[in-house]
Amino acid sequence: MATKKEHPAVTAVRNSGTGKVKVAVSDIDGILRGKYLHRDKFLGAAQPHPGGGFGFCDVVFGWDAHDVCYDNTQVTGWHHGFPDALARLDLGTARRVPWDHDVPFFLGEFVNPDGTPLAICPRQTLKRVLRRAEKLGLLPMAGMEFEWFNFAETPQSWAAKKGVGPESLTPGMFGYSLLRMADNRPFFNALMDEMAAFGVPIEGLHTETGPGVYEVAIAFSEALEQADRAILFKTGAKEIGKRFGIMPSFMAKWNQALPGCSGHIHQSLSDGKSNLFFDAKSPRRMSKLFESYLAGQVACLMEFAPMFWPTINSYKRLVDGFWAPVKPTWGLDNRTASFRVIAGSPKATRLETRCPGADVNPYLAMAAVIAAGLHGVEKGLKLTAPPITGTNQGADDIPRAPRSLIRSVHNFKQSEIARDWLGDTFVDHFAATREWEHRQWQDAVTDWELKRYFEII
Repeated sequence: MATKKEHPAVTAVRNSGTGKVKVAVSDIDGILRGKYLHRDKFLGAAQPHPGGGFGFCDVVFGWDAHDVCYDNTQVTGWHHGFPDALARLDLGTARRVPWDHDVPFFLGEFVNPDGTPLAICPRQTLKRVLRRAEKLGLLPMAGMEFEWFNFAETPQSWAAKKGVGPESLTPGMFGYSLLRMADNRPFFNALMDEMAAFGVPIEGLHTETGPGVYEVAIAFSEALEQADRAILFKTGAKEIGKRFGIMPSFMAKWNQALPGCSGHIHQSLSDGKSNLFFDAKSPRRMSKLFESYLAGQVACLMEFAPMFWPTINSYKRLVDGFWAPVKPTWGLDNRTASFRVIAGSPKATRLETRCPGADVNPYLAMAAVIAAGLHGVEKGLKLTAPPITGTNQGADDIPRAPRSLIRSVHNFKQSEIARDWLGDTFVDHFAATREWEHRQWQDAVTDWELKRYFEII
């Protein structure tokens, strides 16, 4: 029997007759790790705090994207024996998976034994930033966009190719193409329709420049909900693609000759009723709050760089002359700037942070941009840097972004602002995981080296 205090989502599962529930949590790299729970196990895990939750091995924070365990982390690792951590389901994330027989689905996050947030949990890291925003009386709103390549591959065919020569879904460079949309219409429509049924509403979906490239804009929402939608979109697109023999890739830059894949983040601040970024009396339609938020990102976003450029490959996207901005610049409706100010109507005025790639962990990228912006708000920073015009005109004296993960990690570890907003435990752990990633690349012998040195040297 359901109790009077039972959450409606739990009652819905109880009354549905389903035998199982699917649950998932984000690891450090933004990969959803999950399982099916028996209906009775779920009902036990969904009990009100402090009794609710279930054990989930903390190795999800102690290994990399290929399940190789870190040897340089302190919070989790072999020295701790990889025990179960307490995962709690956020019952507000309830949805059903249309492509998996409408199985009930919930996202979770990790807590310590005393119920406090686990510092290295990505979702909890974003919530830490959002709690500080709440103390300022601010509600961050956000929308994410992803560009990604699609390939006519399966895990088996890709493994057989040994990581070389994937077959693009369509040829040529054909952005905003109705013709290319028709080439794979069932997949295209499935993304639109099934994502909407999955609680991930898509505002726009179109082809982008590059062979087999699509771009999606996820409908605007509160920041935590947006990060949930973003991580679910990336996994959902891959699952839907399997049905059509299509492999989506959110890698930042898979081919030197082709554009990279972005993960733009649109943001505004609300008081729960109005868009606080809009000011009709300002010549730019930008409120002082907006200017301070933008000044914070211009001043210190690079200190959070590994959170929106998290892989070795992320930095291959940061090439001068391509679409990805490489300097902390801002401009008025200027897509060559890192920070594009879109100022017009009270509803639409917002900031688009164009630095992140599609390979981000949405929770961490969202935490980084909001923390940087709110740092500017807390400190009352003034927007002294002028906007750039044209193609980076006015940015000659602005240092460019680091070209390597290890350089970004060094800056991140030294950042007092990152430690203030994210906590020492998270900063030290995340930095260690990125140092591990750098070391794996250092030890690897690549096809570039073979082509360059094998015969000639």
